[in-house]
Amino acid sequence: MLKPPAYDKIQKPLLHPPTYVTYKDKRFLIIDTPSINNMSRYLKEFERWNVTDVVRCCKAAYSQNLLTEKGIQVHDWFFSDGEFPPQMIIDHWLRLIDSRFNKMIAQDVKDEEKTDDSNDDEPKKPCIAAHCVAGLGRAPILIAIALIEEGMDPLESVEFIRKRRQGAINNKQKGKDERDK
Repeated sequence: MLKPPAYDKIQKPLLHPPTYVTYKDKRFLIIDTPSINNMSRYLKEFERWNVTDVVRCCKAAYSQNLLTEKGIQVHDWFFSDGEFPPQMIIDHWLRLIDSRFNKMIAQDVKDEEKTDDSNDDEPKKPCIAAHCVAGLGRAPILIAIALIEEGMDPLESVEFIRKRRQGAINNKQKGKDERDK
């Protein structure tokens, strides 16, 4: 009699494929929540996009050790589903963006000052991944906040993300996003 494969060896497909968002040298990946069963697929995506940080906006469904072992920092910034993030989380988020991407800009300037003609491969630019349960509410609103901070109009930021990730950002979040700018 044939036995079915062990459940933990079955790779479940991703609910939504990762959504890559880039604007003014800022790189983000919106994802739904990884689980132990599909983490290897996410790790491949994180490697592909050079993810340096993962922001969890929902309760953890996996051990952060799976990411920290790969050099990825995990930030647990939970806020309620369908809601706009509290100011404390927005402040942490903006500091993370500033630290990741301004460090990159400083390194680019330093590299331009070099006089040798080395043919080293260009270092990969960092990317910050954010997830909530389905990758449609909490994670996309954080990315929208980042785009607004870079000068994008609030409504345009929502449309920019929705064009890439259908169903992202509910009207309640969208309204708060517009009022806060």
